[in-house]
Amino acid sequence: MIAIVDYRAGNLTSVKRALEHLGHECEITDRAERIASASRVILPGVGAAGATMENLRALGLDEVLKRDVAAAGKPFLGICIGIQVLLDRSDENAAECLGVIHGHAARYPEAVDGCALKVPQIGWNRVRQTQAHPIFAGVPDNSWFYFVNSYYPIVDDPKNAIAVSDYGIQFVAAIAKSNVIATQFHLEKSGAAGLKLLDNFCRWNL
Repeated sequence: MIAIVDYRAGNLTSVKRALEHLGHECEITDRAERIASASRVILPGVGAAGATMENLRALGLDEVLKRDVAAAGKPFLGICIGIQVLLDRSDENAAECLGVIHGHAARYPEAVDGCALKVPQIGWNRVRQTQAHPIFAGVPDNSWFYFVNSYYPIVDDPKNAIAVSDYGIQFVAAIAKSNVIATQFHLEKSGAAGLKLLDNFCRWNL
């Protein structure tokens, strides 16, 4: 069973519907024991990093995700806000995050080379694969994915960046370390390419 972590965020049902469409058994849950016993775990959603971490801590899920999922070697996927909270911290709300992958989330600049940049970034961007990873199997390089973000990840170790995109600046669009993967873009809203990545995660054998 694939556990979709319920930390009182939006967009969880969209991920559940996408997984069910692909034929994968899943459930939305906030129960620590269900998450700890799941075969795979997905942390999706929209919202602010500070509120996300507050809710995870209030539910006792922060330690479960670190100890029983990430450190235990279980396949773990973060989507959108999920990529931020896997890092050490976020500039949004000065939030201290899970620290599963070292780095932080920074806000997009308001302007680049004197040209205003609309924040949040909302829309479709091409994603360039910078390192081979099983999650991109069968997905053409420079495929289009859907983004809704005000912050982007900066990783301490460049080896943890597996894809980049551009929005005024080049930014990391997907990260990976061992059993953990995360995307800045919404897989569940990115059409056939997004569904392929989701399916690849669900079939990923470490």
